[in-house]
Amino acid sequence: MLKKIFFPYKKDSIFCVFLLLSFLVFFSCGKEVVSGPEELPPTTTIPNKLELEDVRVPLVWDVEKEATTRILGKGFQANDEITLESLDGLTKSFQIRLSETQASHASFLLPADFIEGRYTVLISRGDVKQTLGSSTFNFVLRADLPDIAGKTIKGVVHIAGKGLANVVVSDGHDLTKTDEDGVYYLSSNKRTGYVFVSIPGNHEMVISANNLPTFYRYTNPNPNVVDTRDFELKAVNNDKHVLLSLADMHLANRNEDLNQFQTGFIADANQQIAKIQTTGKKVYALTLGDLTWETYWYSNNFMLPEYVREIAKLHAPVFNTIGNHDNDPYFASDWLSENAYRRILGPTYYSFNIGQVHYVVLDNIEYINAGGSTGNIGSRNYNARLAEQQIAWLKKDLETVDPSTPIIVATHIQLHNAPSSNGTLPGFRMSNGQQLVDLFARFERVHVLTGHTHVNYRVVRNNQFMEHNTAAICATWWWTGRSGYAGNHIAPDGSPGGYGIWEMDGKDLKWQYKSIGYQEDYQFRSYDLNNVHITAAKYAPSANATHQNLVAQYAADFAKENRNNEVLINVWGYDPNWTVSVTENGSALSVQRVTSFDPLHIISYAMKRINVNAVPTFDASNSSHMFKVKASSATSTLQIRVTDRFGKVYAEDMERPKAFNYATR
Repeated sequence: MLKKIFFPYKKDSIFCVFLLLSFLVFFSCGKEVVSGPEELPPTTTIPNKLELEDVRVPLVWDVEKEATTRILGKGFQANDEITLESLDGLTKSFQIRLSETQASHASFLLPADFIEGRYTVLISRGDVKQTLGSSTFNFVLRADLPDIAGKTIKGVVHIAGKGLANVVVSDGHDLTKTDEDGVYYLSSNKRTGYVFVSIPGNHEMVISANNLPTFYRYTNPNPNVVDTRDFELKAVNNDKHVLLSLADMHLANRNEDLNQFQTGFIADANQQIAKIQTTGKKVYALTLGDLTWETYWYSNNFMLPEYVREIAKLHAPVFNTIGNHDNDPYFASDWLSENAYRRILGPTYYSFNIGQVHYVVLDNIEYINAGGSTGNIGSRNYNARLAEQQIAWLKKDLETVDPSTPIIVATHIQLHNAPSSNGTLPGFRMSNGQQLVDLFARFERVHVLTGHTHVNYRVVRNNQFMEHNTAAICATWWWTGRSGYAGNHIAPDGSPGGYGIWEMDGKDLKWQYKSIGYQEDYQFRSYDLNNVHITAAKYAPSANATHQNLVAQYAADFAKENRNNEVLINVWGYDPNWTVSVTENGSALSVQRVTSFDPLHIISYAMKRINVNAVPTFDASNSSHMFKVKASSATSTLQIRVTDRFGKVYAEDMERPKAFNYATR
């Protein structure tokens, strides 16, 4: 009877995959090592239409390009045809006639245009078709690569068949470098289930799943089986490149998020990418976690594969970071809850290089999810910390990097708490944050990119180390742009929803925050507080009496009329090396940095929720990138000048009175 190994696409858990992997046999291709059939006991039974027996389809199928490939099993016939249907959307399906049948196996020749990747494997005989399983086809360059005692993973890193030396390869525990022929051997316990290459500068992966670089390969967890895992690169010039940092998308098929994502963010970012590419620079993207929203994985049928479908429309390679909302809520275990992510997007921590910059992606979520079980979403609670396994790996990774190399660290939860308006260094949000900072003490420039908060702030520890907490692509979880709401896209700190743009020129780094739907020079918003008065009558007229009573609470200081001729300026990209100046009739006004809510966010989200008799669930942020000045009259024009750390000036001649409404900018 045919035994099928089945891995569901949407709701799979890599834990199940790993359990099954321990039984999988890697079969012959040329001179590959073939394990005995006793290592693969029967698993799931399906109707055996073709009377096949003992068919073996491994999770990872090592093959040579344009080579004859063997599939183990009994009952194959000469006119049978193998069909390989792509699961990655990379290519067409392939229909291949068997070239040979034997009592214990059959053979077929891979076509010249075959592309490695994930495929469903089927067999047909006349009008009858049978699914055999699914597999990731993995090209092997050197079938004659000898084994070395104690080395459980081996392979070649190459460019079109020519080995590339000194490339770092790791399994998330240990690492090694390729020799002069591009060959590597790794002593791996295989507990992570994968091996990855730290892409060297001025190179890219040849193969990408959609626009996701396939810098990793899955491995057999059996340490007694030696895996061959090759990586093919191509040479590019990316010393000058631009990185888009993308935080908190929260795609969940709710609040009209998919339409807002495509017509807002994707359209805006692709326009930026096209403009940058005309200058000859390479463009890449790096997400900062919360790609999805695990609360809605099962109820809305929107998970990580659906995220891949949406982000594939971005016209740049995308490297990903896991967020707390990217964990499977059916598992009350940090490791097991990450399995779906590893299955779809690969390692949760890794490194790569673009040009002269070294990038490190970390997973700083310890997902606890008390009460989670199959069919039951748990409490989704978590801790913000780096596991010791990651710290041990990171130490080894950084030992391969020169101290003068700029470092970009990406992780989801913020390293530091938000700064106050008095400029003092805030404490750590991540429980072992100091341990992370200490690891980078010998490096000249370290920038940590984080998300999670949906707000903008910068923390400068010293001239060497800086954190950039980046507001969300989804702003306030896609609420304010939903039909019937404010018709804008604004985050809890008043920042427009947006993303970071990092320009790298060798070791020189510059950055700015890009608001979706606005020009790059839109870096602040001013309010004439004489005209900012948030009342139930004006902003929540349809609310019942109970909810109208909430208006004063959520309107904060703006619930009271303010006729003091004050102006509030929200500078979302601010850091201590920025300056804000305001003049009135040629005279400089005193500018005070303050901590304040943003009134536009309050009317765009909280008041809109109260107006439909709902309690706002996402509070506005009391942020310190705010500045206040007091004018001498209610009608004077103010010259506002904001200068960033790179000397670029953003200006507004603020004519007053200035109206306050949902379109305020």
